[in-house]
Amino acid sequence: MTPDTSDVLSRARVATRLPARDLDRARRFYAEKLGLYPVDERPGGLLYRCAGVDFVVFRSTGASPGTFTQMAFEVDDIAAAVTELRGRGVVFEEVDVPGFRTRDGIAEIEGNYPSKGARAERGAWFRDSEGNLLGIGELIL
Repeated sequence: MTPDTSDVLSRARVATRLPARDLDRARRFYAEKLGLYPVDERPGGLLYRCAGVDFVVFRSTGASPGTFTQMAFEVDDIAAAVTELRGRGVVFEEVDVPGFRTRDGIAEIEGNYPSKGARAERGAWFRDSEGNLLGIGELIL
């Protein structure tokens, strides 16, 4: 089956939505820990923009289980990003399961999507104030 380029969703922009039980607490976390500030807001929602891509943190009575990566940032230097964020108080997850292990918060991930032009990736994960699991990735060319 080949992709249908006339499909309406193939041309749509994608924007992540992250739930927050306490929107004020989330706003403080994103500002103080990640250095991110909303570019716009409405009652119950904060709109953030990174490199032209939007994501929203919205007030919700539900919560993410935090068992999977909900959003990730691609950076040029993951070690520098992890060091900077740790300096702001961000706590990175340590993982040690068969075939996947972090060392000092960073994992080496074999393989990558061929369209990205990389042979592998390095990744790190942390939780925001609301328990959402966020990732940071660096492509290894």
